[in-house]
Amino acid sequence: MATKPTLHEVAAAAGVSQASASRALTGRSASPDMVRKVRRAAKSIGYLPDATARALRLGGRRQVVFGVADIGNPNYVQMLRAIEEELDETANVSVTALGRRENQSLELLRMISMGAGDGLIITPIQVTRALRQAIRESVVPIVVIGRLEPGLEVDNVFVDSSEAVQMAVDHLVEAGRSHIGMIHGPENTNPGKVRRAGFHTAMARHELSRVAVREVTATDFTHAAGVEAATRLLSAVKAEGEQLDAIVCVNDLVAIGALHAADQFGLKVPEDVAVTGIDDTDLASLYKPSLTSVSLHSDERGRVAAQMLRDRFEDPSRPPRKEAVQPTLKIRSSTIGEAR
Repeated sequence: MATKPTLHEVAAAAGVSQASASRALTGRSASPDMVRKVRRAAKSIGYLPDATARALRLGGRRQVVFGVADIGNPNYVQMLRAIEEELDETANVSVTALGRRENQSLELLRMISMGAGDGLIITPIQVTRALRQAIRESVVPIVVIGRLEPGLEVDNVFVDSSEAVQMAVDHLVEAGRSHIGMIHGPENTNPGKVRRAGFHTAMARHELSRVAVREVTATDFTHAAGVEAATRLLSAVKAEGEQLDAIVCVNDLVAIGALHAADQFGLKVPEDVAVTGIDDTDLASLYKPSLTSVSLHSDERGRVAAQMLRDRFEDPSRPPRKEAVQPTLKIRSSTIGEAR
């Protein structure tokens, strides 16, 4: 059986000392150029950090880290369940909250490269140049859940959330709504930008007027941010004497916040205003009125990501795999009322 590459071989391949190679792989006292050179060499010869190699020699279970933007979001809970089920026989899965700060994602990748895990599944809501470079240089397998720009060769499963928003608008138009507003996500995030674009595309396709007062941006993807954003939206619409008969929300948590705000304004859902979410989390069917939402199939994306990582463990040299998951509209009471 072939022996596993050593740190000495990484150093030789990179043309540096073993001490320099060690510093570069752990991110300690090494220049960016040195880090890139050493990590490229490590990837080219199939080197694994010591902690990983030791675990494999001992026949131990792999350690997989799941990095998420918000550990309390039910969307990521669904992903985690699917990942754990898929890797149940081969790996332990731990969860790390990334938040929305880039340095947290970069620090997680550095820790993984130091041997804190055998593989990483990550769901960043911001993919910056620095993060893309860190993913390229990683010496352990990484799978990204979320849409990426072309050029980043990494295992990737994604869904078109622009299409998801368009499906929500299409449904509202079919239900007779024409004064449609949206609560957007933060503009500096991928979901915020992509879903905003989907809303604008759908409104233009249906030749519906977009009125500035009917669009607001939530400060986060949380229930509290949804209540605050919906309160701003409904207050502005009322102050301007504008019409509003439907609200598309950037995700389910924000949508449930909008339902709370509508109730505070004395509005009936869906008689006065229809509300839709995105994600189709468990909350969507449990809340009253139940929430019409577009499923992005978090469980399926988690399952596929886990399969990709397992395949990468088995064959580190295989070409990166990219797979799209199709969104599905789930119609409930918040847009069509209670079934009679």
